[in-house]
Amino acid sequence: MINTIHSINILLPVLYFFTFGIYLYDFIKDESKVYNAKRVFLFITLFLHVLYLLLRTVEFNHPPITNKFEIFTVLAFSLGFAYFLLELLTDIRGTGTFIILFSLIFQLISSIFIQDLVEVKEVLRNRLLGVHVMSALLGYSGFTIAAVHGVLFFLLYKDIKFNKYGLIFKRLPSLEILEKLNFYSVLIGFILLTISMLIGFIWLPIAFPDISYVDPKLISVSIVWLVFGIGILAKLISKLYGKKVIIFSLVGFTIAIISLLVSNVFAESFHSFY
Repeated sequence: MINTIHSINILLPVLYFFTFGIYLYDFIKDESKVYNAKRVFLFITLFLHVLYLLLRTVEFNHPPITNKFEIFTVLAFSLGFAYFLLELLTDIRGTGTFIILFSLIFQLISSIFIQDLVEVKEVLRNRLLGVHVMSALLGYSGFTIAAVHGVLFFLLYKDIKFNKYGLIFKRLPSLEILEKLNFYSVLIGFILLTISMLIGFIWLPIAFPDISYVDPKLISVSIVWLVFGIGILAKLISKLYGKKVIIFSLVGFTIAIISLLVSNVFAESFHSFY
């Protein structure tokens, strides 16, 4: 099985590269012959990536969350999978280039530096912890994809404002659709982060009887969840639209990144398993 894992590890960045390439080609050329093919490429890549993650979990007897390079491959998958869900929900395929590029980068770094760790802390072998962490990464991937669509929204808005009708104007979806993609991405991220938090609140007190609910990571994730939750309610109830929705999601993403940095770098937490 080890040889299979190592072979897939080499193959994955190649597949992400070709998937990125076909999305980029379609973005530049806008040819119908690759319109459907690119989704097939993405599906095959994600399917093989799921197999890779499962094989690593079985072979090394722990979820692939024990070091940053295992986390990188999960991030690569999470971004690609969250985008795939978004594409299925909306059937809008014009922005994949900008998302899959990040999956390619994360997977390339992981494939180069990842190690086969057999001896890890016992807590890291827990499957429920693996689901908890992966759900959280999928959630943050949704917020990242929302931020990318937010940036694309403002790039297109700027081109329209200054009457620039280049490649961005020709290939990107309309501002209305970019706003829709932004909101759907936030919604996907919020649901997945909620699942992660529910698993955490159920499992953590069992695994850590002395758990503190004022733990920096719990507080930071709760703030992020609350910010995006307020944004979703505001969108649905107050009928926010256009730039206001985009700004809210970008602010939420910025808060998410800052909270992650603060809780991981500057604060002590029982989440520090490594």
